Amino acid sequence: MTTISTTAEPAALIEYRLTAVDRCDSCGAQAYIAAEVNGSELLFCAHHGRKYEEKLRAVASTWHDETARLADDV
Repeated sequence: MTTISTTAEPAALIEYRLTAVDRCDSCGAQAYIAAEVNGSELLFCAHHGRKYEEKLRAVASTWHDETARLADDV
C-alpha cells in the first residue's frame, strides 16, 4: 500500500494490487492493467492495455487500471 499526502488534502490511502512481478501477457513488460474475461485474468502493460481496451471492455467482467502510477514515477 502507498500513502500519498498533499498539503491541501488529508492523506489518501491508495491500494495497488499489481506488483513488479505481474507481467503483460502480450510482451512481458510490467503489467498495469488487469481484465477478467470468462473467469480468467489477463494482464497488460499500459501500451497493450490501451491498444486492446475498446475490445476488452466490451467482454470483460472487470477492468482494473493502475496506469496512473506511471505518472507518479516520473
